[in-house]
Amino acid sequence: MQIIKSIVQILATVLCCLTALMSILLFLRLHWPAPTLWILKLFASALSLLFASVGVLSIIVGLTTGSVFISSIGLYVAVFFCSHIYRITRPPDVSSGFEQAFGLNWENSISAQQKNRFLPRRTIVKLPAVPILHMEQDISFATIPDTNRQLLCDVWQPNATVTPSGLAFIYLHGSAWSLLDKDVGTRPFFSHLAAQGHVIMDVAYRLAPETDMMGMINDVKRAIVWMKENARTYGVNSNTIVVGGGSAGGHLALLTGYTANNPQFTPKELVGKDISVCGVVSLYGPTDLEAMYYHTNQHLTTRSNPGSAKKAMPVQLPEWMIKKMGKAYYRFNFDKDFENAGAFAPLFGGHPDECPEPYALFSPVTHVHANCPATILIQGEHDLMASVKTTRFLCTRLVEEKVPTVTHILPQTDHAFDLILPKISPSAHAAIYDVERFLALQIKNVEKPKAIA
Repeated sequence: MQIIKSIVQILATVLCCLTALMSILLFLRLHWPAPTLWILKLFASALSLLFASVGVLSIIVGLTTGSVFISSIGLYVAVFFCSHIYRITRPPDVSSGFEQAFGLNWENSISAQQKNRFLPRRTIVKLPAVPILHMEQDISFATIPDTNRQLLCDVWQPNATVTPSGLAFIYLHGSAWSLLDKDVGTRPFFSHLAAQGHVIMDVAYRLAPETDMMGMINDVKRAIVWMKENARTYGVNSNTIVVGGGSAGGHLALLTGYTANNPQFTPKELVGKDISVCGVVSLYGPTDLEAMYYHTNQHLTTRSNPGSAKKAMPVQLPEWMIKKMGKAYYRFNFDKDFENAGAFAPLFGGHPDECPEPYALFSPVTHVHANCPATILIQGEHDLMASVKTTRFLCTRLVEEKVPTVTHILPQTDHAFDLILPKISPSAHAAIYDVERFLALQIKNVEKPKAIA
C-alpha cells in the first residue's frame, strides 16, 4: 500500500510541476524570434482547462496522501489556470465592445434563428457538434491576366437542414505573406459558422515571392467580385459579404475593406465593379507595418548594425517536423526561403528609413475613412508579431470616423491563438463567440436569394 501511495505521489508531483512550469509561459511577453517558446505558450493557453483539472486532481492527491507540497502546487496550478480562463473569456472593454459599436440593444437585431446556433456563453468545455456540411475544394475563382495561373478556394455551405443566412465570409489564411495555404487549422471554425447558415470562401491568394503585396490585395478583390457574381448560386446576398482573416490574412482583409473605391488598389479587369464589403474581421492582423517591423525585431534580424551581428533567425523547421508533415511541408511553402518569411525589406525593397512609402501605403491605418466597413479587431495582449498598441490606435481612428468597431484584446494570449486545438481552446472560443455575433449583425434585413440547385 505504501508503494502505491509513493508512486501516486511521484506521478502527481511530476505532472503538477510540469504544468506549473507551463504556466510560467503565460506570464511572458515573448519577442520574435522565439518560435519554440511561442508554440509552447499557445499550447499552454489552449490546454488551460485540462491543466486546471490537473491542479484540482493534485489537490485531491495531496490531501488524501498527506502531502502538503502536492496540495500547494496543485492549488497554484488550479487557481492560475482558472484565473487565465476567466480573464480570456471576459467580454471586450465597454469602451470598445459591441454596445459602443452597435448600441445598447444590439442583440435584439439578431434573429432567433442565428442565436440558436451561437455559443451559449464565452466559457465552454468544447465546441458543440454541428450538422454535416458541404465543402467544395479547389474551385478556380480567377485567372491572373495574361497567364495561366489560376487562383483557388474552398467553399463551405450549410447543409439542407440549415436555413441560409445570406451572408458570405471570405477568409484569408495567415501566411507571413509567404507561407501556408488555405484549409490550415480552420475547419472547426468554418464548420461552426456554416452551421449558422453562412457561406465561407477560404481563399488561397498568391504569396511572395510569386507576387508582391499589391498582387495579394488584388487577389482578395478578385475573390470578392467572384462571390458577388456567384451570389445567387450560393444563396448569398451580394450586399452581405464580409472579408476577414488571421495575421497576414487579417492585414489583407483590412486593406481590402478600406480601399474598395481606391483605384490604386484595384486590378484593371475589376475597374467599375463593386468591390465593397459590409464588414471586416481581423484576427491579430498587423495595422501599421513600420511599427510591426520594429515590433518583430526586423531591424536586428534583417540587417547588421555597426558593432553587432544580425540576430539569428530560424532558417528551417526541425528535421523530425519536416518528416511528420510529409507533403504538407511543400504545400505550406516551408521549402522556400524560410529566413525571409514575414520580412519587409525583401518585400518592399528596403527598410523603413530607406523607403517609408510602401510601409505607409500598405498599412491599414493609413486608409481609415468615414465609409470604412464595420470592423472587429481581435488580438492577444502578448502578440509577438502584431503590435497591440497599433491595433488600439486603429480602433481609435475608426471610432473617430464613426465606423462601428469592436476591439477585443485577450490577456496572456499570443499570436495565432485560435489555430491551436480550437475545439477545446478557451481563447479560440472567445474569438468565435465575438465573430459569430459580429457576422450576425451584418446580415441585411432583406429577402435572401435561394441557392441554385
